[in-house]
Amino acid sequence: MAGIPRLQGRRLLAGGVSLARARSAFLLRHLVRFVISLAVLLVASFAMIHLIPGDPVRASLGQAAPIELIEARRAALGLDQPILTQLGTYVRNVLSGDFGTSFLSGEPVGDVISARLPNTLALALLATVVALLIAVPLGMWAGVRTENGRNRGTEATFTSATGTAIAVPEFLYAIVLVAVFAIGLGWFPPAGKGAPATYVLPILSLAIAPAAMIARISRVETLRELGSDYVRLARAKRLPAARIYIRHVLPNTLTATLTIGGLLLTGLIAGSVLVEYVFAWPGLGLRIVESITQKDYPVAQGVILVYGAIVLVVNLLVDVLLGVLDPTSAVKET
Repeated sequence: MAGIPRLQGRRLLAGGVSLARARSAFLLRHLVRFVISLAVLLVASFAMIHLIPGDPVRASLGQAAPIELIEARRAALGLDQPILTQLGTYVRNVLSGDFGTSFLSGEPVGDVISARLPNTLALALLATVVALLIAVPLGMWAGVRTENGRNRGTEATFTSATGTAIAVPEFLYAIVLVAVFAIGLGWFPPAGKGAPATYVLPILSLAIAPAAMIARISRVETLRELGSDYVRLARAKRLPAARIYIRHVLPNTLTATLTIGGLLLTGLIAGSVLVEYVFAWPGLGLRIVESITQKDYPVAQGVILVYGAIVLVVNLLVDVLLGVLDPTSAVKET
């Protein structure tokens, strides 16, 4: 019975269009959108250094820098070339893995990114897993408790608590958690990356708001599944409640939940910037803050480009996963 809702995709097929053909067209459309979005991202990241008021080279070297040094740096960066030539060179370099050189340290930006990116991804992935592990059972429990309008108090408490949790920004969670559990109680280190204990507070800071959002979605999906025909049939057969919820309801609620979870992963990667800064976490978020304050524009440009590319790739993977798990999403776009 867990597969009954997925049969809807096959019922929607008409005019001899096969499910495989619908999925192929679905995948092609999303690949085209991905390529176009990536091209826009490349142009936008290139334009970043040209939209900065004034001369970015002079700003990074300081107003007292000799004009000869400024001109030499501009020539080394190719900023003395025509704009279209610069764009072509930038795209070729990025596609070959060359993101430029740091104004301050002279270190290749690619080395900075490769050293810091794993720390940011680890934080975001672990926070996503924690959010899902908390949110899915909580949302299902709330859905079962409030089915058919029962337990109004539970519904009001759940809605208020999750709404408040969603509204609070990640960096504020980080500050409060540090004040209470690091400085006040001394249970966890206040900053840095090292022992497993250093992961706890940054992960919680990132996971609380997404967990609340996923729990809300999980509750809505659970209520929808509990009202479906196959659940009523299972109850009519007097199947154990645990079997109905875990074997039949849970699989059919996970499609929307995992889709939102994938989208939240991209938000966590971007939202980790201020959290990394609060916890002095050696990731890309901390590095981009440093590069902006120090006017190290090539590093900021490269990090922003990587952030954008990660968001696009994750969104593409989520769309493909949705097309595989839920055939109706591919058919409806046909």
